Amino acid sequence: MKRWAALATERRNPRSRRLDALPTERVVALLLDEDRRAIGAALRVHRAVARAAGLAAKALRDGGRVVMVGAGTSGRLAVLEAAECPTTFGTPPSLVRAVMAGGPRSVFRAREGAEDRRDAGRRVGLRLRARDLLVGISASSVTPYVRGALAGARQRGATSVLVTCAPRPGLRALADAVVAIPTGPEVLTGSTRLKAGTATKAVLNAITTAAMVRLGKVYENLMVDMRPTSAKLRDRSRRIVAEAARVPESRAARALAASRHEVKTAILVARLRLTPAAARRRLRAAGGQLRRALYNAS
Repeated sequence: MKRWAALATERRNPRSRRLDALPTERVVALLLDEDRRAIGAALRVHRAVARAAGLAAKALRDGGRVVMVGAGTSGRLAVLEAAECPTTFGTPPSLVRAVMAGGPRSVFRAREGAEDRRDAGRRVGLRLRARDLLVGISASSVTPYVRGALAGARQRGATSVLVTCAPRPGLRALADAVVAIPTGPEVLTGSTRLKAGTATKAVLNAITTAAMVRLGKVYENLMVDMRPTSAKLRDRSRRIVAEAARVPESRAARALAASRHEVKTAILVARLRLTPAAARRRLRAAGGQLRRALYNAS
């Protein structure tokens, strides 16, 4: 109990001591202002976030997986991050995965005691391979489930990252890289679903997006490996091809249809007037990097 009481995420926030007496507008303004401060805290540790992104890119480039592990809010944020990668970046669902304490049902119904199962977390880590990356997410930094997963990953020789909102001595011994975001006490004491959750989500977004940029899944600021699985995404893919290939949308639509809706392929088809087969060969030769494929063709 002493270790919990000492955590910044468990202390009372002096700005919200009269929270129950404030008018609703002041409550909302305070919550949002504290979220703003949390994003500022995340920005202050951007070098650590960049290191974590580099480790994620290396794992994926080497044929490994990124496995995000958490309990409670941290686990749900991991699930959300992993679920978004396939549609945004065209990755297989197995490439960026989330494992939550208590199993899938815990996503929708809290099973708080599951976070105390260090042994269950360790089993998750032991299922990894040496080329995988485990991202342990724990707002408090002391969650036994997450610590167990980090220990199991280390035993398997896998690389690990800890994302936490409770900077304190000794964290560097837990993982190869530590992102410790100094978010401070919550508006509602101990409720880390608030600004700790906001900062954690921002950091996870930055880790996965920066990693995918390094892997060539982004050209300029366009998501060129996206999967057009809805009407909105089909419209977006057409606009992406038109902008990147510098052609009218009608020509972009024809290139997409000819390329089985592979956005990178369609860009090369439309811009360089290649066949889809030739475009795919050029992409393979460029290691999937669209910029390299376009530059080498000029």
